[in-house]
Amino acid sequence: MEERFWQKFYDYTMPTIIRYPQITIPEFLQIPANVLPDKAAVLYEGAELSFFDLRQHALRLANALEELGVKKGDRVGIHLPNCPQYLVAYYASLMLGAIITGLNPAYPHEELLMVARQTGLSTVFTLDETAERIKALAQDTKIERIIVSHRHLYSLQKKTDIACETGRGWYNFHDLLEKYPEPRRPRAQVETTDPAIIQFTGGTTGIPKGAVLSHANMIAAVMQTSPRMYPILQFIPPERRKSLIILPLYHVYGNLVANWSLFNCTTQVLVPRFQVDEVIELLINIDEITYFPAVPTMLTALVNHPRIKEVNLGRKVHVINSGAAPCPVELIERLRDMGVFITEAWGMSETSSLGIVNPILGKKKPGSIGLPAPDNDIKIVDVVDGKTEVPRGQPGELLIKGPSVMMGYWNNPEETAQVLKDGWLYTGDIVVQDEDGFIFIVDRKKDMIIAGGFNVYPREIDEVLYRHPKVKEAVTVGIPDPYRGETVKAFIVPKEGVELTAEEIIAFCKEKLAPYKVPKEVEFRSSLPQSAAGKILRKVLREEEMKKRESGR
Repeated sequence: MEERFWQKFYDYTMPTIIRYPQITIPEFLQIPANVLPDKAAVLYEGAELSFFDLRQHALRLANALEELGVKKGDRVGIHLPNCPQYLVAYYASLMLGAIITGLNPAYPHEELLMVARQTGLSTVFTLDETAERIKALAQDTKIERIIVSHRHLYSLQKKTDIACETGRGWYNFHDLLEKYPEPRRPRAQVETTDPAIIQFTGGTTGIPKGAVLSHANMIAAVMQTSPRMYPILQFIPPERRKSLIILPLYHVYGNLVANWSLFNCTTQVLVPRFQVDEVIELLINIDEITYFPAVPTMLTALVNHPRIKEVNLGRKVHVINSGAAPCPVELIERLRDMGVFITEAWGMSETSSLGIVNPILGKKKPGSIGLPAPDNDIKIVDVVDGKTEVPRGQPGELLIKGPSVMMGYWNNPEETAQVLKDGWLYTGDIVVQDEDGFIFIVDRKKDMIIAGGFNVYPREIDEVLYRHPKVKEAVTVGIPDPYRGETVKAFIVPKEGVELTAEEIIAFCKEKLAPYKVPKEVEFRSSLPQSAAGKILRKVLREEEMKKRESGR
C-alpha cells in the first residue's frame, strides 16, 4: 500500500509497512521461553508460572488433547475467567489447529447454548465451580469432552481433586498434563490462513454471530500494535516488562494483549475480575506495570478512588491504553496530569481488536480515536448509498481494509455479505476525518450500546423482555452512565389488567442475560412511539431520554 497522508503523524518508531512473520499464534510461545525461560510469564494471586513452564504445559496439554481426539478444525470452548489455565488451554488447542471460542463465565444457560449450537463445540474447558453450567449444556448439545480445573495455579503443578461430579467424557486438567512429562510438538499442519478464533459479537440484526479470525489476522494485530509501544518499551528491559490484564481473555481486546505480551516477553499480571479496591491494592504493592490496557469504566473508578494518591500512578504505570468504548477527554487529561502516557485506540471483534490508533509521542487531538494502523486503509462513505466517498470533514460510515480484518462470520454468509464487500469492512460507525487524517466518531449507525467496554445489542434484550408473560411491548435504549459509559434502560407497556414491577423485570432478565446486559432502569408506559408501519421508534425514546437528562442538569 502506498504511503498515506496521515502517516506523517505516526510515532517515529511506527513503520508505514510491516512484514508479517508467517507463523501461527502458538509459535509466539517459543520467543520468551527461549530467551527468558525463568521469567514469570504469569503472575496470578501471589503465584507465578515461568515462560518455559507455560510452553511446556501447553505442549503437554496439546499432546493429551490429540490423544483424546481433538483435531484440526474442531471448535473448543474456553469457559474460564482470567487464570493461567486459560492461556494453557488456548495455546494447546491452537497447536492442534482447533478453533477457539471464548465463553464468558457469566453467561446463563441460554447464551451458552446459542454459542455451542452455532459453533458445534466438541470440547469445553471450565472450572469446578462453574462445572454445573457446562454439565447442563452438555445435555443439550454434542459436547464430547469437558476438562475441569481448579481456579488456582497450584492445580497445574500438583495433583488435585476436582470438587464437582464427573462422568464419561470428563477429565481433570492436571491429570492430562501429568500424562506427558516430556511432550513433543504436535505435527498438525496448521497454516497462518486457518481459522484460529470465533469471536462472538452482534450485528445489524442484533443476533450475536461469530467473527472468524485467522492466525494471520491475530499475528497482524500484534505486529501492528507493538511498534506504537516502542517509544516507551525500548527503554524498559524485557526482564522488567509487565502487563496488567484485567480485560477478560475471552474478549478480543484481552486476547490481543495476551499475544502481544508473549511477543514482547512481558509478564502477564492476570486479574480474574475488576474490583477497584483489589486493583488499587495490587498497584500499591507491585513494583511497576509497563502496559495497562483498560476500558474507561476501569479508569474512571481508579482515578476517583480515595487511595489513588498512594499508587503514584505516573511512577508505577508507564502506558495505559483505553479501548472498547469512547474515553472522555476529561479522563484522559486527568491521567496525563498524573504523569501517565495515556493513549486511545479503536477496534472491533471483526478487526482482531485493532484498527485505528493514537500515537504515544506524536500529535494528539482531543476526542480523536487516532490514525489508521500500518497497512490499514480506510474510506468514509455516504451513509445512505454506502459507496460515495464523502469530503474530508463530513460525516460518513467508516470502512476499513487491512490484514487484521476477519475472514467472515461463522456459517453466516448473509451477514458476511452485508459487512464485507470487496475486502472492505463496513463498521457501522459514523466518523469524520480531519485535514491531518485524525478520525473522530460522531455517531453509531447501529443501535449498539457500549456498557463498560462490552457490546450490548438492544434487540437481544428486547427479545427476552417480550418473553415475559406480563409484557405487551418493550424496547431498550442506551443511556449515559457516569461509571459504565452507557447502561441499559427498558421501556415497557404491560399487558392490560396485570401488576408488573421493575424488580420483576430485572429479576427475569438476570436469569436469561449476562449481568452487563440486564436493564438498570425500567420505565412503564401506556404506549410506545411507533412509525406509520407500526415499528417502535427506538431513536425517539433515546432522544427523549437525552433531553430529559440534559434539562435535569
